[in-house]
Amino acid sequence: MNPGEAPIAEMRAALDKEFDVLLLPVSNASLGPIRIVDDLFAIGRSEAPFADYPRDLITKLSRRHARIFSEHGAVYVADLDSKNGTTVNGIAVRQTPSRVRAGDELCFGGDLTYRVAIEPRPFSSASARAVQHLTVTLEPERMDLGLEPIDLSAFPFLVSKTDEIFARYKERFPHQVNYISRRHAHIFLKSGEPWIEDLGSTNGTFVNHKRLGESAVALQNGDVIGFGGDHFVYRVALAKSFEIEPTLTQMTPSAAAAPVAPVMAMPAEDPDKTTFVGAAHSFLDIFCVDRALQREDEVNESAPPLTPEESTETQTRRPRRHWQLVSREVMRTFAGGDRTTMRRIGWGALVVLIVVAGLAVTLYMRNATEREVKNLLAAGDFEEAADTATSSLRRHPASDAIRALASEALMKARVPGWLAALQAKQFDRAAALIDGMHASSGNNPDALALIDQLKWVGDLESFVVGRGGPDAPIRIYSDEGRIGDLLKRWNDDAKGHQRILDRIASYVPEFTEPYALAMSHLRKLQSDDSVYLAAIDRLNSTIATELASDKPDALPAVLDDYAQRYPRLAGLDAIRADLRRYTDIFNEMTARHLMPLLPLMKQANFRTPPFQAQYKQLGASRLPSADVIARHDAASAAWQSGDSQQALAALQAMPAGPWSDVMSEELAHKKALLDQFADVQKSRGSSDRDDKLLSFYASLDPVEDVYYVRAVQGDVNALRDKALARAQDLINRAQTLWRQYRANGSIGGTQRLESGISDGFRNQARLLAGANTSAQQGMRVYTQLKAPHPDGSDKLLEDIDAETQLQRRSLQELRMVLEPGLLKSKLALIGGSDESEARQSP
Repeated sequence: MNPGEAPIAEMRAALDKEFDVLLLPVSNASLGPIRIVDDLFAIGRSEAPFADYPRDLITKLSRRHARIFSEHGAVYVADLDSKNGTTVNGIAVRQTPSRVRAGDELCFGGDLTYRVAIEPRPFSSASARAVQHLTVTLEPERMDLGLEPIDLSAFPFLVSKTDEIFARYKERFPHQVNYISRRHAHIFLKSGEPWIEDLGSTNGTFVNHKRLGESAVALQNGDVIGFGGDHFVYRVALAKSFEIEPTLTQMTPSAAAAPVAPVMAMPAEDPDKTTFVGAAHSFLDIFCVDRALQREDEVNESAPPLTPEESTETQTRRPRRHWQLVSREVMRTFAGGDRTTMRRIGWGALVVLIVVAGLAVTLYMRNATEREVKNLLAAGDFEEAADTATSSLRRHPASDAIRALASEALMKARVPGWLAALQAKQFDRAAALIDGMHASSGNNPDALALIDQLKWVGDLESFVVGRGGPDAPIRIYSDEGRIGDLLKRWNDDAKGHQRILDRIASYVPEFTEPYALAMSHLRKLQSDDSVYLAAIDRLNSTIATELASDKPDALPAVLDDYAQRYPRLAGLDAIRADLRRYTDIFNEMTARHLMPLLPLMKQANFRTPPFQAQYKQLGASRLPSADVIARHDAASAAWQSGDSQQALAALQAMPAGPWSDVMSEELAHKKALLDQFADVQKSRGSSDRDDKLLSFYASLDPVEDVYYVRAVQGDVNALRDKALARAQDLINRAQTLWRQYRANGSIGGTQRLESGISDGFRNQARLLAGANTSAQQGMRVYTQLKAPHPDGSDKLLEDIDAETQLQRRSLQELRMVLEPGLLKSKLALIGGSDESEARQSP
């Protein structure tokens, strides 16, 4: 495309004069495109669709920011002297509108960026279409002033004191004409209906006696509109007519070239006393920024300002800086004065007057920012008020009055958006808004105190919602820290925090309900702290005490009691799971069962703090060290692969330590297995080989002794029936010994405390140990041969093993009472820890 050449779509749109302008979002794609179907489109943070955007996206957008309009088949954008400006492809739009073409990039306020697209509207295939023509007649309200009705049939229409329509009255009503600005207001069509917009006039535009803000409003039949005060006041009369207009494709060349005059409804008044406006003004002229200084005779002091009620819907422009008028008046008084006047007052008096005037101006200027911020607050322009006050604080950080006004403006400007995010449960966005307030208030400690209190309210609401509401369960080891932190932040100065929240509510009334809700949440957390958090502290203390006393079996009853007494206490299942893991490890550790202990240690993963702490203590003092575990793993790997000599050497080289006796027992057991295996190999062809083979097979562990299991598996399979019969004999023997043990009564505390080994203790211990060994060997054969277990055999083994572990724990609890050698002998008689004894042949 050659420089300056419009795209085809834009050229066709210009030719047809029927096209839509699309604004495709670039900076925030989630906002969606904007389709402009009318000749004029307003950009501003109180205009649709920008008013519905998230607050943080439109903070740099002025209320009356820019306008996009179409004229003579071209599209333009005009910046309305906005604070943060408008750019086209990075070039700022100044006092005159800029042409916009398809593909251009528009940016408003430095944040909102859009790509421009132009879509032509295809003509209808019908031969003709109905076209509406609108006439707006402005009838003077006061007939005694001699004002003529104004008949509008072409739009837009610019209200201007330089236009002949109003300039004709300048000789009769010079002041009233001066009250109309050069670009005062304009009437335009939107979707075929008339609208009126004030163009930032000095004295305002009024619809039904209410001053317009910075947004256009639709005109209705019978509305009363006024320009600059109560003189040029008119009643609106609307008239619509329709005509059949042929389509462009069916027009003859002459018809297409000649404009068709619209059919207008003629007013009832005398045409000679009516001003007819049949030619439209240009948007290019309407939206040029006029920065001419305001003259004193342009100000109509009787023109009413926006009322507080009206300011909730529309906002006034930034208040005029009256100091400029004062300074101009002083300059006009003393500049260019004639010599007679100077001689009359004298040079000395002149100096005094100048000094007095200077002092007055200085005193006025000292409070100018404060007055300006107050005016902005009264007008409802809270963002502008906050920016102005913050800028002043950078220059004068010690001004308490400006600090307070800056805090008030910030709360009024930002808290509503923050509340909306909070109520929508968008807590990340609410936190981001708080961060933004912090960043903009770094030099205002007064505002920071208010912001910190808002953060506390946001954190409280986020916590309560996140856990499911104020009555949701208290999650042990999860919620205590958050609850404690929120309460601590409140309790450090409860009365001060209350005063700050009251102050925020006075600035932003809609904060009252969330404030009350936060206080309700606070009272609930204080109750939970006194009941549930105190109960959690007691539970932690009980768990730590019982674990330190080697009594994990006492804890299930404690947890059941807490579950019943504190129904909102969640997380007890995690404690129960950790208790089971810990109990398994503790039992194997106290039974000195190294082989089952090591896998449990490797799988240990405690989730609750008391068990994490206690397991760490066990690892440091009573469990096998990491070095012992690594050495044992190497020995086991060698044994399982058949390298028996390397395995024995590794066990032999184990360093001395708490588990040396267990290592010695395992070394002896493996040596015995090697001897037994050699004997089986030598017994081939002998009459007792089958008995030796089955006895050896029954003593093997299917995992640890896997090499030897495979070595004899074929021979054992050939004797499967005999092996199963042998296993059944072992189960029967175990059952017989177990019945005898139960019939005589379990080993009691008195027998365990004996200073020696009585016959009664010895007999019962041998019965229990024999039952345990026979049951384990018989079940091992069934398992290795993958044969179904006999009925009741699993329960039998479980009962025998449980009694064995109980007796061993009970004896070990007496380690501070019994002589070590005696304790070791009694434990050996009970069995259960001596793996070589457990695997020996019956």
